[in-house]
Amino acid sequence: MGYDPYRPEDWDTFTTSYTSGKTREEIFTNEMNPDFDPKNITIRESCDSENHPNATPIIIALDVTGSMGSIPEALVRDGLNRLATEIIERQPIPNPHLMFMAVGDADYDRHPLQATQFESDIRIAEQLKDLYLEEGGGGNMNESYHLPWYFAARKTQIDSFDKRSKKGILFTMGDEGVPPTLTKEHIKEVFGDTVQADIDTKDLLRMVEERYDVFHLVIKQGHNYRYEPQYVDNCWKDLLGQRVIPVSDYTKIPEIITSTLEVMAGKNKYDVAASWNGDTSLVIKEAIEGITTPATVNDNSKTVGVWRPKTLGYGS
Repeated sequence: MGYDPYRPEDWDTFTTSYTSGKTREEIFTNEMNPDFDPKNITIRESCDSENHPNATPIIIALDVTGSMGSIPEALVRDGLNRLATEIIERQPIPNPHLMFMAVGDADYDRHPLQATQFESDIRIAEQLKDLYLEEGGGGNMNESYHLPWYFAARKTQIDSFDKRSKKGILFTMGDEGVPPTLTKEHIKEVFGDTVQADIDTKDLLRMVEERYDVFHLVIKQGHNYRYEPQYVDNCWKDLLGQRVIPVSDYTKIPEIITSTLEVMAGKNKYDVAASWNGDTSLVIKEAIEGITTPATVNDNSKTVGVWRPKTLGYGS
């Protein structure tokens, strides 16, 4: 999927005609679309085409439980258009193909994972409005952010890697930790797959990282992060290290994702932060400060990012 080009005017028309003045309930569906049910999906493809000869798959998985339910709504109303526009205008990566996922809690929710197609045009938004915002979750201090990892590892086919050995990019985002294992029961319930044993979350991460660069955006404005910040931070730092992205303002997620893509493409992180205006630059600076670029050197078994130091006007 994802053959057609991006056109900003399509997003403007969609925002005006479909979302303007409407309530959350009027925009989003009240039940899961069966096309987004992982049990009904054999494979999701990001394929090269005439319009996208160097397709780059990007998966963005949103926590839609409880306090995080406002994020998909914000993306449909405004943020997704900004994200697509910034990616197209800044060109951090070639020919982006976007897939969105809705993530919940496999212990408590009826539909803990939903997955759209990879798309490059207005169909991204048309699918996003069909996500079911279950607003569930439970009191276990974790959400099932490892479900997108399993899906990406087992249920996607991406030309970027198969043809050019270039990884896709996977972002999860939310305000809680991730469970230490993905149980075989949850794999059966969510994906319909039968496996012999539970999968350790770290092993699952290694599996998906064979074809995707994996990041997690920690949403500090989420209720659960405010309640237990140290637990959430430690959980993610243990798993992802410098690919944990702190988000102090979730309305800046489009700019944060675009900036992360720029840094991973080799741009200097200080220059990237300074390229944004006002408060946005401060949010971006905090978010990408810990990310290392792909260019690294090894010093006494420690991996050190290679950056050009630069003093920013806002006190870096």
